[in-house]
Amino acid sequence: MSTIRIDFDKTLGRVKPMHAVNNTQSAPYDPFGGLDKFAAAHIPYSRLHDTGGAFGGARFVDIANVFPCFDADENDPASYDFAYTDVLLSAMSAKGIKPFYRLGTTIENFHKIKAYHIFPPKDYAKWARICEHIVLHYNEGWADGFHMGIEYWEIWNEPDNERDPLDNACWRGTKEDYYELYRVSSTYLKSKFPHLKIGGYASCGFYELTHTVIQAANSSQRTGYFLEFFEGFLAFCRDNGCPLDFFSWHSYAPVKDNILYAAHARERLDAYGFNDCEVFLNEWNPGTHNRGKTRDAADILAMMIGLQNTSTDMCMYYNAAERTGYCGIFNPLTHEVFKAYYSFFVFGQMYAMGDQAFSETDEEKLYVMAASGNGKKGFAIVNHSKLEKTVDLSVTGADLSLGKVKAIDDEHTFDDLAPLGSTLTRPPSSIRYVEFE
Repeated sequence: MSTIRIDFDKTLGRVKPMHAVNNTQSAPYDPFGGLDKFAAAHIPYSRLHDTGGAFGGARFVDIANVFPCFDADENDPASYDFAYTDVLLSAMSAKGIKPFYRLGTTIENFHKIKAYHIFPPKDYAKWARICEHIVLHYNEGWADGFHMGIEYWEIWNEPDNERDPLDNACWRGTKEDYYELYRVSSTYLKSKFPHLKIGGYASCGFYELTHTVIQAANSSQRTGYFLEFFEGFLAFCRDNGCPLDFFSWHSYAPVKDNILYAAHARERLDAYGFNDCEVFLNEWNPGTHNRGKTRDAADILAMMIGLQNTSTDMCMYYNAAERTGYCGIFNPLTHEVFKAYYSFFVFGQMYAMGDQAFSETDEEKLYVMAASGNGKKGFAIVNHSKLEKTVDLSVTGADLSLGKVKAIDDEHTFDDLAPLGSTLTRPPSSIRYVEFE
């Protein structure tokens, strides 16, 4: 029998935003209340990448969409088209979802037919000044703008996607070209907005460490170059005094691999002197093969809990927009939520409590997390195994008989169950969430 021990009298620190996402429902096209569901789950951040869809949308977020003519005057508000991005970010902000702004362009998966916006900017300094005015618009009211206080600004996405620029769906340049773009734009933006957090580069990840081959997000079979690019980037930033407030990376690997990758990212950043640099896994997904199934919900919550207990500062699921094939949150036919939505909801309730409480288990395939604060206590248990598990459960600081129990498994979709006892039998790929007022 496995054992789980929870002690609400011992706190471990803050619950981190492991349930952030990429994108949301696209305002004003949200007739089914998706943004309200995100608000109920306390989704803290949404990364704005691939926001307009696979072909960029020609309207949202991307530099080429917001500033459509690169030869125009970057100081003239008339050179910018903020319309769609304004509506989207305003709707998100109204629901308490903070934008995480990716400065760059959408991946061009069909770039071999024709590439449009993935080339290095022809004038890095001007590109940085364009980014400056986007910051001014959303944070300081420039050009009839806003005061949203957007904190995180990410420079580009996956420039390491391929070694050969002609094969790279994100960056038609060399790694040295990207390093220089990062130097010019990061130092300029930091000089203008020293209080903001500037970083990058949305790395394709660390699959080479485990020789994991992932057929997702154009990130397979090139894994050695990802590590080479990473080491070169850190050395360049150190040697050139580039600001690096956060480092972002991607992975479509299982939770055990991602825990190892997170440790590697932290160790290498520290080795190059970036000890205060935050680390974000800001594109991840356990895979689309279980989309809509109970297994997907278990995979997602296990990932959030597993990464909470690493040096990772934030995770951002890809993708939370219903229209995308990577979205395991909404059923695109009925617009109802899949069971995976409740994984975000459960983590969101503990995030809103604030403090992580002590929990431990002796079973590798069990993931457990507890939290307290704001007049509540709660814990979640994920049976990440394909086998039924019987658990000896010990809870200090709360009366199990008073806990309200929610269940997610093949028979339940966040349904109420009777209070738990000290012995608990868990179905395969299942979640139990218990909350105390």
